[in-house]
Order: sequence, then C-alpha cells, then structure tokens
Amino acid sequence: MEQLRIDHLHAHFGTNPAAVAAITRVWGGPAFSFTAHGPDEFDAPIALSLPAKIEHASFVVGISNYGCAQLMRWSDPQCWDKIKLIGCGLDAAFLEAVAEPAPKATTEFLCVARLSAQKGLPLLIAACGRLRDAGERFTLTIVGEGELRESLEREIRARDLSDRVTLAGSRSAAEIREFLRGARAFVLPSFAEGLPVVLMEALSLSRPVIATAIAGIPELVDGQCGWLIPAGSEEALAGSMKAALDASPEDLAAKGAVGRERVRERHDAARNARLIAAAITAETPSGIR
Repeated sequence: MEQLRIDHLHAHFGTNPAAVAAITRVWGGPAFSFTAHGPDEFDAPIALSLPAKIEHASFVVGISNYGCAQLMRWSDPQCWDKIKLIGCGLDAAFLEAVAEPAPKATTEFLCVARLSAQKGLPLLIAACGRLRDAGERFTLTIVGEGELRESLEREIRARDLSDRVTLAGSRSAAEIREFLRGARAFVLPSFAEGLPVVLMEALSLSRPVIATAIAGIPELVDGQCGWLIPAGSEEALAGSMKAALDASPEDLAAKGAVGRERVRERHDAARNARLIAAAITAETPSGIR
C-alpha cells in the first residue's frame, strides 16, 4: 500500500477483512473503515472483536438501519457518530434490464441462496410438501451450493418432491436473471440475514418476493412488493406461496412495479459506492488514492 500511495483502506465484512485492515493499521498502515454486512458480525461480536474494530476505524458502514443499530449496540456511544448507513446495491445489468411481467401460466418459484443453515431451506421444502398435499400446482428451483446439499436432497426424496423441487447448483448472474424472468415469485425463508442482495435482484426484475421479517429485510420488503412472514413458520411460508399462486397477473405486476422502483431509488451500486468514496475523502485530507 505504501508503494501504491494508498491513504485509506476500506474492507467489506466486519469479520476477517476488517481484522486484516485493523492489523495493518497497527503495523503502521493507512487508516481504515469497513462495511458490516451481517449476520456473522452480529452473531459473534465479542469473538470477532467488533467493538474494538469500530473504535479504531475511521468510520463504519451498516447496510440497513437494523445493521447500524447493531453496530451501535456493540460500540461505545462516543463512537456512534462514525456509523453511517450506506446500502448495498445492484449494477446496471439488473437496474437497466427490461422489466417483463411474469409469464401468465407460470407456477414456478425461485430461491437463490447458499445451502446453509441460516437460509431456512428445510422449512421451504416442508412448505412445498404442504402445498403439494393441498393439491396446489407449482414448482420450485433452488439455485446455490453449500454444505446442506446432501441433506436437502434426502429431504426432497423423503417427501417425494423430486418432480416439484430442483436443486440447480451454482449459476451465473445472467442465468439467475433468466430464472427470475420465468418465475412467478421469489422466496427466501432465512433465519438470519443482513439485507440480501438477491431480494434486490428479484425486485429489480419486477418479481414480488416472499421473505422473513428479520434483520434489515422489512426495510425493503412489505405487502406492497411481496409477502413478509415470521421466520420459522412453515404455515406462514406455505400460506404466502399459495397467496402468490392465487394472485392475479395484475396484482403480481403491481407488487413487482413497487419493488422495482424501490430498488432503483435505494440500491444503485454506483451511487452507493460514491457515498463510501465521499466518506473516505472526508477522512483523508490528501484525497482518495
């Protein structure tokens, strides 16, 4: 960094990246800041030395009001003025994509998530079983990889849902856009989150979302652009999926339009990156390098 004449280091995630930035500072490196995305930082704040990282950073970014409140929770009130709210965002590939209504005949749900415990995917498979038993016609594609793949595969087989639920593995951003275009709604039954970018991606393409009322999610999702449900409720999850299946094309389009406009207003990656750059400039007398 000395060779590159870097005056300020900004890290994303308050876990190991922020630790590297803080250690570099102690060793004589530049001032640093970091963005805490959650939920990992807030699951183990003491083990991750989050209070010390906040104390020694020039400023700290939370990606939602909830995230900022957690940073306040784990820091001295004298540090609160260095906490800034700057959201995550999408690039032009999503923000400028043509918003098309969901195909009228589609009964497809899409979930894009790491196959890990925090995403609540076993609950989603259970809700699919409930819908199937109620005679509902639908399919679900889950895009992503992770340590729960084998157990999810077993659960799908045990519930005889192999003709309804597909684990599609890792896919590119372009492929995810195509999956979204074919979907009726997007569903993410997470138990722990920050504020998932994938919800922004779905809404940017005018797809209503079903999501849990945790962390920063209610700051983006409400009844105007989807269905917000209690975390851990199989009944509520299945009920919201049925509501999406029963919704008219006009209702789905209206929810999608609200969500798209909300994302375009709040979650433009280029605009939000400029806010971080401005914060760095304010802390770096010689300007950004």
